[in-house]
Amino acid sequence: MSTPSAVPSTSTSAAPAPASAPNGTSRRRGSLGPVGLVLAGGVSVQFGGALAVTLMPRAGALGVVTLRLLAAALVLLLICRPRLRGHSRADWGTVVVFGLTMAAMNGLFYQAVDRIPLGPAVTLEVLGPLALSVLASRRAINVVWAALALTGVFLLGGGGFGSLDTIGVSFALGAGAMWAAYIVFSARTGRRFPQADGLALAMAVAALLFLPLGIAEAGTKLLDPTTIALGSAVALLSSVLPYTLELLALRRLPASTFAILMSLEPAIAATAGFLILSQSLTATESAAIALVIVASMGAVRTQMGRGKATLPEA
Repeated sequence: MSTPSAVPSTSTSAAPAPASAPNGTSRRRGSLGPVGLVLAGGVSVQFGGALAVTLMPRAGALGVVTLRLLAAALVLLLICRPRLRGHSRADWGTVVVFGLTMAAMNGLFYQAVDRIPLGPAVTLEVLGPLALSVLASRRAINVVWAALALTGVFLLGGGGFGSLDTIGVSFALGAGAMWAAYIVFSARTGRRFPQADGLALAMAVAALLFLPLGIAEAGTKLLDPTTIALGSAVALLSSVLPYTLELLALRRLPASTFAILMSLEPAIAATAGFLILSQSLTATESAAIALVIVASMGAVRTQMGRGKATLPEA
């Protein structure tokens, strides 16, 4: 990573006099900034996910993923214009694995929502980041926050998933595992490439990998102007904005805290349904949202108390 403020291995080069007011203010702002980026990315994903569901009858699940990845890759490559030279073999290996992870995460999730409702699918997918939060954390209190968030996630899922399609549940759990891997490799990519260059390259890898699958399922439907326009909107909302925001956030936020913040996704989806679609919330769903929010706030407060804002080496 070339941005000086994002280098995680130079803790001894911090500015002197940490007790001064200006430095203290800067640390507080640095701690709150990444949280806002994650939350903004979550809201964008939910709007993009709703649009993607309406697009599936036109292009199929694999077709939607293909359009999303292709459009996102083109936008990011045009904006970032990443350098192809000057990177080590390890840098390229990280980008390729990151691209594979994104392709798998998107493909598995859209296969899941093609078989089970969006809410339970997101709820099951969040289990991946929650598991990562426990594994990556070095403090026992984060296990408590993860358990509290997990309780809220299951409440949002109605307390059980026995009535759901088994294959759909498997796809959602697989997407959760890939989401956890995405968190790790997004952080590694952010450390190795400036700005969002690594993300742009990884998105191109994911798009190329998925292109044959999308063509096989949707064929010429991928060339329909309306389908392309909707797919581009999905890409901006569900890929370009959230992935860029999350990559920037992961440069200053530990993997354990970031993973617990991801548990806000079902809560954001439920709240958006209430505000935009007039879907009423039951007492259980409201309690679930409260649990997830408390867990996320607790995780952030714990990390801010440690006075650190960088990722542990993954």
